[in-house]
This record gives sequence, C-alpha cells and structure tokens, in this order.
Amino acid sequence: MNRTRSGQPAGANLGAVRSHNTALVLGLLRDAGAGGISRLELAERTGLTPQAVSKITARLREEGLAAEAGRRASTGGKPRTVLRLVPEAGHAVGVHLDRDELRVVLVDLDGAVVGERRGEVDLGSGAHAVLAAVRGTVEELVRDSLGGTSRGPAGRGRTGGAGPLPGYGSLLGVGLALPGPLDHASGVLHRVTGFPEWDGFPLRDALADLLGVPVVVDKDTNAAALGLAVGGEQGTAGGSFAYLHLGTGLGAGLVIGGSVHRGARTGAGEFGHQVLQLDGPLCECGDRGCVEALCLAAVARGETAEAARVLGVAAGNLVGLLDIDRVLLGGRTVAAAPEAYARGVAEVLRARARREGSGGEPVPVRVAPRGERAVAEGAAQLLLAPLFGRGDG
Repeated sequence: MNRTRSGQPAGANLGAVRSHNTALVLGLLRDAGAGGISRLELAERTGLTPQAVSKITARLREEGLAAEAGRRASTGGKPRTVLRLVPEAGHAVGVHLDRDELRVVLVDLDGAVVGERRGEVDLGSGAHAVLAAVRGTVEELVRDSLGGTSRGPAGRGRTGGAGPLPGYGSLLGVGLALPGPLDHASGVLHRVTGFPEWDGFPLRDALADLLGVPVVVDKDTNAAALGLAVGGEQGTAGGSFAYLHLGTGLGAGLVIGGSVHRGARTGAGEFGHQVLQLDGPLCECGDRGCVEALCLAAVARGETAEAARVLGVAAGNLVGLLDIDRVLLGGRTVAAAPEAYARGVAEVLRARARREGSGGEPVPVRVAPRGERAVAEGAAQLLLAPLFGRGDG
C-alpha cells in the first residue's frame, strides 16, 4: 500500500476504491476525536485530492456519520470548518461465546460500550440451543440499548449484506468470538477442543440467517488481540505482541506489524497445544503434555505459581520464535490472580533473557486492559475495524 509522507496509508482517486478511501477518512475522523479535523488536513494525510475529500465527507454527513465540529483559524483566508465522527451513528455487537458462558456487548463507532449482557451457556448442548441463546441475548441487548431507534440515515446502504434487525438502522452487524480452531474466512468451525460435534458447523452463516445482519466469526484470542491493537495497546505503532488467554482453555492472539496474524489457513495461535512434556497428561486434543493440559491441571490443584510458571515457559518459546515486543495476559483465570500470573510469566522470561545473554531488557509482561470484556469488545471490532481502514477485521 502506498503511504503519504506522514506515514498514513495513501488514498487513490479511483471510483473502484471508494470504500477504501472512505475508510481512510473515517479512520482519521475517529482519531481526531471531538475536536475534529478539517478537509484540508484530511486531504494532506490521505493523499487524496481536496475534491475527493469533499465528496466523501459530504456523503458521510448525509449518512449521519460525520458532523461539523466548529471552525478553526487558518493561516490565511476564512476559518476552516472542522468535521468530527458521530459515534452514535453506528453500532456493532460483540459476542464472546465461551464453553460455559456468554458475554455480549454493544459498542458505538468509537468502540465505547453502551450495553452489556452475560449469561450461562453450554457449548456441548448443541448448535440449536447455543444459537438460540446467542440470538435471544443479542436481540434483548439491542432492543434495550437502542430501544425505539428507527432506521435512519446512518442505516442507508453503508455496509451491504443483510439488512439490519428490524427498526435498528445503526446496527452494522455482529462479531462472534469463541475457542478455536476455526476458519475465519468462511466462518466454519473445526473440532473445538472437547466439543467434536461442532466440527464443520457453518456458524457464521447460521447466525446471520437467524439475526438478519452481517456476522463475522473468529477465535476468541484473535478478537481480543484485534481489539487491543486497534486501541493502541501494543505500546508501539506497528509493533508486535502476543495476547495469551487463559480461561476454560488456553490460546494466543498474535499481532505482528500492527495486524492480527492468522496464518495462511487462519489457524495461527493454537498456543495451548504445543507439547511441553512428551509423556505428560492426556490433553482433550488427544495429544499428551500440552501446555493447556499442564497449566489447567495446576489451576485445578490451586497451584497458581506453577500454572504461571508453565505459562511462562510456553510464552518463552513464543518469544524466542517470533521475537515479539511484549506479552499481554488475559482470560478469566488470569483475572482471578492477575499479579501472580504477570509476575510468574515475567520471572520465566527474565531468566531466559539472562541465559541467552542478549544484554537487552526482557520482553515486558502485563495484564491486558479491559479484563474479562476484552474478547467481546474485540469481537465488535471485527465489524468496526474494516470500516475505519483496518483490514484485519
């Protein structure tokens, strides 16, 4: 992708890439916040002509996505009108479907949570029961949070795909995240560890048919990593990190060069099933000595320090393989003892760095922000990120 001198992705003045250019403008409007940004600045940062920017911003204003944010003094001539994003003009639902729990959030275009629901669910109860629970929770949340909102300008022809839930024109769709492995591109599940009956189930299409809105499906770890990357949580622009999620299972979301790394078959990040002990305990995946089995066994025994040590050894393997910038920890098990897990993993990585004698600082380890809501919020970003020019959504 071409870039401007400021490092921003460059736009192209071609009708065929109108959505790309619109995404660039929307991304800059969002980044500018309530203070807004002028059309001239938008043209300079995107590389688009002023005429192209004017056409895009006029369309965004007509659709209710952008509005005037006042005027700003210029170096010459009349003051410039500045524009801002209208966060309430669009919403996305993020669903975290765990093995035994369902968490659903509704976020606006800024990613701010405007509603949330939680409930119990049994992934082993079968597709019909699980999808019914997801549908009921999503519809209740949207109705209660956007109650009475009619289809307005923000809902006219922005995203394509299926129409929104009746009466909720600002709803862009639903992002659903759950344990893998799965095919992100097709929305089809593979054999979810411990639940072989889901193997080959077309979850994306089934849920889209039920809800009548666009649906995107991804692994829980990838969704959380996307949400953290979009929020700048990796600490360095275009940097790399691993998000390690320890809950009812163990997985990793990888961000490399600022983008989520899913791999050629969207199967990257099956972190929990690297073998640490050849003759170790049997894992539900069918192998022995997987880090997930070892770690969860320590958790079950109440040995938090041992669980953190095992997690640290596996994290060290990942750091050594990919040379990432930092490690972020999340998931409900980590949330129960965040300091213990961060300390335990960091100690293992410090010891590894000393043995290697690299002379540099060990890779930093910290608990990811947003707590147990990280996956659900990241799932909503599966819909929002592409809207703002983040192609890894």
